[in-house]
Amino acid sequence: MDIISQLQEQVNTIASLAFNTFGTLQRDAPPVRLSPNYPEPPANSSESATDIAEQPKLMSAALVKAAKQFDALVAALPVSEGGEEAQLKRIVELQAENDAGGQELQKQLEAAEEELKQVQELFNQAADNCLNLKKLD
Repeated sequence: MDIISQLQEQVNTIASLAFNTFGTLQRDAPPVRLSPNYPEPPANSSESATDIAEQPKLMSAALVKAAKQFDALVAALPVSEGGEEAQLKRIVELQAENDAGGQELQKQLEAAEEELKQVQELFNQAADNCLNLKKLD
């Protein structure tokens, strides 16, 4: 797998971990009293409270690990040589090459369309000749 695909996969992993972490935090958050006018929320059992306290730590560690892997992949990207000016020059060269290739393809397409018209015309003439021969019989 190329480096860009690996980066995209890592971004997807980070997004998934973040989504699951936030969802778990919302789901497992203990109830809180919003106002003195509301009754006191029920207390959670101590057994589930310790499990709930550990889960965010584990999920945070997984998120940090994924972020570090992403950083390592970014560091592995090839360094561009020559700076921004060289990159812009290379982009202009590639665009010119692309335009030349596009013009060549357009010429070939026009030639193929012309040839198709000729073949269709010959086919129509042959079909007309066949029909005219059948009429004579």
